[in-house]
Amino acid sequence: MHTQLILTLLGSDRTGLVESLAEAIAERQGNWIESRMCRLGGQFAGVLRADIPAGQEVELLKDIERLRSSGLSVQYTFEPHRGETAPSLYYQLEVLGRDRPGIVASLFKELAGKSINVEELTTGCKTAPWSGEVLFESAARLSVPASTDMAALTASLDKLADDLMIEIKLERVQHL
Repeated sequence: MHTQLILTLLGSDRTGLVESLAEAIAERQGNWIESRMCRLGGQFAGVLRADIPAGQEVELLKDIERLRSSGLSVQYTFEPHRGETAPSLYYQLEVLGRDRPGIVASLFKELAGKSINVEELTTGCKTAPWSGEVLFESAARLSVPASTDMAALTASLDKLADDLMIEIKLERVQHL
């Protein structure tokens, strides 16, 4: 029997953080399944999912406490393996447009209203090479219920794109 460990991490960036985490998981015969980690504003930020054998949770928690004592903020939860979920289709959503407040809130309010789950999201701003104005860009991987009316979804995203004066591209992909 195994348990899923989900960790969120935040702290001053320094060499060896990922190694310390990987070593703690490996010492407990755990398997590092997936993660997203990056440096944001001088801080190390990350999320991680690992598979831990039953009986190793207590010792792993002791290892995690040592990471906390080194200045890393760590939140965690253990979850049992999940069973079957409702069928979903997967889409890649890309957004580009002049930056302004409210783009993320408006876009994801529309998606949540249609029971669409955000599996992964990246956002950022960049300078347009031709004008120097600040552009907002986003990429998201979405889990869309198989019962979703895709024509209606596309129409609502087109209207939102017009209202916000942004480009929205939605493309079906395989689950990653």
